[in-house]
Amino acid sequence: MEDQKNWHEVHEEDLTFGDRLSDAVANGMGSWTFIIVQTVIVLLWMALNFVAFINHWDPYPFILLNLVFSTQAAYAAPIIMMAQNRQSDRDRLQAQADYQTNIDAKLEIEALAIQLNNMEVEKLDKIINMLNEMRTAPAK
Repeated sequence: MEDQKNWHEVHEEDLTFGDRLSDAVANGMGSWTFIIVQTVIVLLWMALNFVAFINHWDPYPFILLNLVFSTQAAYAAPIIMMAQNRQSDRDRLQAQADYQTNIDAKLEIEALAIQLNNMEVEKLDKIINMLNEMRTAPAK
């Protein structure tokens, strides 16, 4: 029997470099590690700008920090949306594969039910024949 690839393997093979990159970025940005590291960086940024009496590179109200966040959001949103679209594609492929599995299982169960029914009919026919033979046989 030839090895058939499942829907997941086929989907993985079809991913481009950009697809893999956006999935990795979305996974990274959707993690506690990212949130913790970003929080530490923001706190350090704000603390260093408050403490530095001379040479504030981004004095309060932290306009440069806001610009960095705006730029990050401008790139993050479409990248995350691309990853979500691919997740929708994966879900659709999985649902189609599940549906086909259910159809195949239904057909197999129906075939088994017919087989069992035929076996029961054959058994009943044999029993009826045996009873008919017993009735017509001369009594000893």
